[in-house]
This record gives sequence, C-alpha cells and structure tokens, in this order.
Amino acid sequence: MPIVRITGEGLAAIAFSVALLWGCFIGERLIVRDALAQRAQVMRELRQMQRDRRTQPVSTPTPAGTHRPRFTLGSSETHFCFNRMQPSL
Repeated sequence: MPIVRITGEGLAAIAFSVALLWGCFIGERLIVRDALAQRAQVMRELRQMQRDRRTQPVSTPTPAGTHRPRFTLGSSETHFCFNRMQPSL
C-alpha cells in the first residue's frame, strides 16, 4: 500500500522540471562553446594587431664621426656641393 501517490499533475511537473533542467544544461554548453570561439577570435585579432603595430627596422644610422662624400655638379670652374648647397671654389 503506497503512502504517497503521484498524480498526473505531479508527473507533468516533474517532466517539465527535467525538460527545463536539460534545456538549461544544453543552453549553458552552447554559451560556453560560443564564448570559447569568441575568445579564440579575439586572441587571433590581438596577435594580428600586435604584428601590425610592430615597427619595421630601418637602416643603421651613420656614425657621427664619419663624413659623407661630397657630390659636385657643374663644370671644373664652378662646383656646387650638395651637402651645403653653396658654391665651392
């Protein structure tokens, strides 16, 4: 002789609760999967931005003690020096 008897309403409430619990579980898994995909995308974009911002090396500067060669233009009587842009004699 059973002490408590489950009614149709009680059974429906249990079924509804179990379905709601499974829905929450599946929804959580989808949210976590989406969050992981978004995190991976952000990390890829961050690496790309860091690669884009990286400075490109330039040629090494000439030491302060060395002189650049002078280039002249003109005939042998008149020479123009490109370093100073003044006529040299």
